[in-house]
Amino acid sequence: METKYTCIVCPRSCDLVVFEQDGEWKVKGNSCPRGAEYGLNEHTHPKRMITTTVKMAHAKDNHRLLPVISSDFVPKEKLKDCLSYLYGLEIEAPVKLHDKIVENILDTGVDILAARDMERME
Repeated sequence: METKYTCIVCPRSCDLVVFEQDGEWKVKGNSCPRGAEYGLNEHTHPKRMITTTVKMAHAKDNHRLLPVISSDFVPKEKLKDCLSYLYGLEIEAPVKLHDKIVENILDTGVDILAARDMERME
């Protein structure tokens, strides 16, 4: 069985094919070793970064949402659960860039960080 992916490591966007041969996963179609690594990882254990917003309370200039980003990749199978958790949060201002908003979200070992400063309303 073969599975096709488009590599996103560089602008070349190689068409990768991941297949099993002699009990091992192989990749063809990559122009560089990074593409082979991407194909194997995407096939065996896909991961994604989280970038979203969380509700903000008492922020200056009436900002209602705080952009956040994950500190590392999150397993794809936990992505929806992590987003659901974040959509239910409301954070109090003030917040500084890279403050931990959530530590070890859903036991993934990944923190959720503030992507900007947010001052408190006076």
